[in-house]
Amino acid sequence: MARIEVKSEITGTVWQVKSKPGDTVESGDTLIVIESMKMEIPVITEDGGVVKEILVKEKDPVAEGQVVAVLEG
Repeated sequence: MARIEVKSEITGTVWQVKSKPGDTVESGDTLIVIESMKMEIPVITEDGGVVKEILVKEKDPVAEGQVVAVLEG
């Protein structure tokens, strides 16, 4: 099993966490929604797998390139 790190493409604040550890996700699924400049930007996984960790919670600040979730695929 491969460890897959999902990173934020923008700087902002976590608005919603849509997945939790143990969830099975597919390519294109939204894991987290980040609010930046009054826009809601989804963090989408490019790979399918099982969510192992969500490293942020709602209202947490997030930097561009920060790992926000870990999948096992």
